[in-house]
Amino acid sequence: MNAALARAWMLAIATAIDEHTDHLTQLDSAIGDADHGANMRRGFNAVRAALESLEPETAGDVLVKTGTTLISTVGGAAGPLYGSAFRAIGKTLAHPAIDGDQLLAALTDGLGAIQRLGGAALGDKTLVDAYAPAIRAFEKELRAGGAIASAAARAADAAEEGMRATTPLEARKGRASYLGARSVGHQDPGATSTALIFRALAEVVAAP
Repeated sequence: MNAALARAWMLAIATAIDEHTDHLTQLDSAIGDADHGANMRRGFNAVRAALESLEPETAGDVLVKTGTTLISTVGGAAGPLYGSAFRAIGKTLAHPAIDGDQLLAALTDGLGAIQRLGGAALGDKTLVDAYAPAIRAFEKELRAGGAIASAAARAADAAEEGMRATTPLEARKGRASYLGARSVGHQDPGATSTALIFRALAEVVAAP
């Protein structure tokens, strides 16, 4: 992981959000304010523009810039949550080249930032339900001797599994928690966008 790869990851996220904006909106219309797709698209379009003029020395520079941009452009809870996560990840990746253990530590710091800000835990039907399993899968693959590419692939798979597992849950945090039992049966939009973020990472690090 270096500055070029970090930039490629952010641009891949922007593309994925563009492609899934309507789906994210549909999910959020059921249990939220129906604006998650539009908010995320606006934020990552702003990230795309911000990175065009950035001359980063490290992956951390790219990710801190991403986080700052998201905080200033994304409405609702997503801006502060994702923005804080990417800023935390970036601050941990202030090195010219990053190995798997450093990336794991940075991603873990990102989750910590989200949980400190939002107070969510596994099972609360939030993006944590996709993020936390992704971290566990990434670490498990690294400890088994896997490279960053295979660890990222396992993380993406786990994020998507966690995303799907939010459907039968009752929301205990965020806007969806106001619905109580009526939130059951709907996939969480934040977990869905988190899964897109991890899948983008897997695709970028696997690219030749």
